[in-house]
Amino acid sequence: MTQQVSELQELATKLFTQEFSSAAEIVCHAPGRVNIIGDHTDYNDGFVFPAAINFGTTIAAAKRDDKIVKVYAHDCDEQSNEFSLTDSSFDQSMMWTNYVKGTLLALMNKFPDINGANLVVTGNVPQGAGLSSSASFEIAILKTFAELYQLDLDGVTAALMGQQAENDFVGCNCGIMDQLISAMGQQGHAMLLDCKDLSFEDAPMPDDLAIFIVNSNVKRGLVDSAYNLRREQCEAVAKFFGVSALREVTMAQLHAAKEKISPELFKRAHHVVSENARAVTTLQALKTNDMATISAAMKQSHISLRDDFEVTTKEMDGLVEMIDGVLGVEGGVRMTGGGFGGCIVALVPTGLVAQVKDVVNNNYEKEFGLKPSIYHCMATKGAFR
Repeated sequence: MTQQVSELQELATKLFTQEFSSAAEIVCHAPGRVNIIGDHTDYNDGFVFPAAINFGTTIAAAKRDDKIVKVYAHDCDEQSNEFSLTDSSFDQSMMWTNYVKGTLLALMNKFPDINGANLVVTGNVPQGAGLSSSASFEIAILKTFAELYQLDLDGVTAALMGQQAENDFVGCNCGIMDQLISAMGQQGHAMLLDCKDLSFEDAPMPDDLAIFIVNSNVKRGLVDSAYNLRREQCEAVAKFFGVSALREVTMAQLHAAKEKISPELFKRAHHVVSENARAVTTLQALKTNDMATISAAMKQSHISLRDDFEVTTKEMDGLVEMIDGVLGVEGGVRMTGGGFGGCIVALVPTGLVAQVKDVVNNNYEKEFGLKPSIYHCMATKGAFR
């Protein structure tokens, strides 16, 4: 267990005693994630290549003998909320509660007889940065209730429940990647996930390679952003080809139809089809520690997200350029997440970490007027692994 996780567990346990004047029965944790390559491919039935990271959501909990759920959210201005499992209505004024309600509604489709719980939630995933604080929250809730009530719940099913909560209750059309890596990540590994059939293959991260994340601190909100529009555009191209998702479209087919679809839709689809290929390439390259191939794939991914999918910002582009100048072919760097702000991810040889930190700290704020937040991460295990 990493220091960050054990500190969160201590905090959650202490807060639970303060809030409920009794000891927690269990403490559960679910990690956030960073996607090393493969963005906007998940909802197109494509390939993604995430790793679970040592930042996450921790919940201290105890069962109740009624249907009431009481939640104290330490990181949401220390807000508390109480609701009944029999009446989970959407709350416009306290948005974070909808993740709890939606997740438990999905859980109750399979396990309708569960009772409520007292919960204290705390975490250290930066919110709104594209590191999946919401999926971490959902999977932590599901793990907590599975432990409390000894439910026969596996990680893949839990991931689908978390996705359902976000799609149907919260209103963000996310794919399955965030929830599945939070549930099923393997310690010290990244995962190539096939979002079509939910099969996955783990690849070991070399010991001398750091997962280096920089939050541009350009704020973003997926529900309110153009995320859902991008999804609709991808679906429109799939419909043109008469297939269920862009996963079924080859690059040759796309180019053959270039004159028949709008330039904007062509660009969107071009990103997805090429990004799928890059994710598969990265898995094979990581297995053989072929850093030059990984570096090229990450660079091409960022350019594609910038030019074809148009989801980067000038700040993210600037960060990538700065870090790429240090890494060359010895590491890789790109934007990660939904885009429109948020984070960049870099795979950095440990010997270059200090240099990369320096270039970001010395140049980013000077150029863009924003302070960067830097996270030096390791690949950790999922809640259900």
